[in-house]
Amino acid sequence: MVWQETKKIVIVIVGAFLTALGMNLFLIPANVYSSGFTGIAQLLSKVLTEYTPLNISMGVLLLLLNIPVAFLGWKKVGKSFTIYSFLSVVLSSLFLELIPIHRMSHDILLNAVFGGVIIAAGVGITLKWGASTGGLDIIAMVLSRMKDKPIGPYMLLLNGIIIITAGFLYGWEKALYTLVFLYTSTRVIDAIHTRHAKLTAFIITKNADELKKAIHKKLVRGITMLPAKGAFSNETREMLMIVITRYELFDLERVIKEVDPHAFTNIIQTTGVYGFFRRD
Repeated sequence: MVWQETKKIVIVIVGAFLTALGMNLFLIPANVYSSGFTGIAQLLSKVLTEYTPLNISMGVLLLLLNIPVAFLGWKKVGKSFTIYSFLSVVLSSLFLELIPIHRMSHDILLNAVFGGVIIAAGVGITLKWGASTGGLDIIAMVLSRMKDKPIGPYMLLLNGIIIITAGFLYGWEKALYTLVFLYTSTRVIDAIHTRHAKLTAFIITKNADELKKAIHKKLVRGITMLPAKGAFSNETREMLMIVITRYELFDLERVIKEVDPHAFTNIIQTTGVYGFFRRD
């Protein structure tokens, strides 16, 4: 457990560093805007600096925006996920202050693409290890736990506001390059982690009762248990079917490895869920 938590902390540090690196070396010098809370902090910082006497750095704004979301996540999601997510935000804010802003290229397209790849690599590995970069990721978990609502429309609305505001204030060319960044970063995150918002896990195990209790202790998802029999061995087993969000994949994988490392698990895409898929 100590080794697992140490690796997770290292991953969060690396992810935060990559996020700050992509911002300060590519996006900020080219006036290309990021997505989510990071994009809001970036846009607010620039607007406050240019149109008001206030001069607040992006790192400070990113931290301030995430504080109320962290409190929400602490109450509604869980301590572990929220702690690591907020740690990622704090480290990202710190690295944004420490890494100097330097233009690597005068080509805006190159900045948008390489910034998207580097930032998405940081976000992707963070998600893969059961943490997040804060902001909308925590909101997605809260909505999923409470009402099973998708985060997609909220993400689309927020990013749309960022793009339209950037277009009005700094020219539509910058807004279009922001779309290039969004497309690039989304594709890279999909490749590293998973593009599917919801996943279904089919777990064939000999320790169904023990595994069921361990999953219920860690997640708030319902489980369907089905009888199963090995075609070759003729051994009787049980199959657990559970629908999860992309943010819970790491926790589920770790529970399965701890309880029954010999279990056969098949993770597939879930295109739609009708009715609640959480455990009341």
